[in-house]
Amino acid sequence: MFPSLYISHGSPMLALESGESGPALTRLAAQLPKPKAIVIVSAHWESNELLVSGNPQPQTWHDFGGFPKALFEVQYPAPGDPQLAAKVVELLNANDLPARIDANRPLDHGVWVPLSLMYPLADIPVVQVSLPTRGGPALQTRVGQALRSLREHGVLLIGSGSITHNLRELDWHAGPESVEPWAKVFRDWMIEKLAANDETALHDYRQQAPNAVRNHPSDEHLLPLYFARGAGGEFAIAHQGFTMGALGMDIYRFG
Repeated sequence: MFPSLYISHGSPMLALESGESGPALTRLAAQLPKPKAIVIVSAHWESNELLVSGNPQPQTWHDFGGFPKALFEVQYPAPGDPQLAAKVVELLNANDLPARIDANRPLDHGVWVPLSLMYPLADIPVVQVSLPTRGGPALQTRVGQALRSLREHGVLLIGSGSITHNLRELDWHAGPESVEPWAKVFRDWMIEKLAANDETALHDYRQQAPNAVRNHPSDEHLLPLYFARGAGGEFAIAHQGFTMGALGMDIYRFG
């Protein structure tokens, strides 16, 4: 059975400048059997309701600005899988999580940036599930639990976000050895609670975790972690690191 994964996707420039986490993603993919399909929750598809991408040929969406031209030329032409999308909707609805198909959704950079490092041939079908941020951690845990059974059928489930994400306090010139203490203590608290399987504390992280709001002024980049945890099993760390002083690049696996 496949694990589920939580990937900190960092800056879109990861697609061109892979740093330390790029090789970690490549190694992780090599350790796993090739998936039949990928179902992914990205921090960059916030929504009010649960939506599932049913586009058979989703475009590569460069949903950002201010980066080099070379980044806008990157394409990730992975196919969609309308049949799997329908199955995802069926599983969600069966678990009292009303969902519907979005037939036009492209792949945002929270999807194609990490997948371009894991599966550069873009030959694995990708289905994206939206992120209703108002539902918080508890909803994402339920979404992951509802889709957990897909792991038994060759489907890799991924949450793509960032373990810390305060863009206003980044040092764009800092090396990987430079880590802000307020970011590290939050990341370490999250690891401690994940290892202890302390769901109550994890769901209440904004009140309990040190520097929670400083690390996540809004929580869309952390919520995919709860999807991956809900979908998976025992917690393990696949990669740890920071870039730009305070942007966590950790990769976790569940099961």
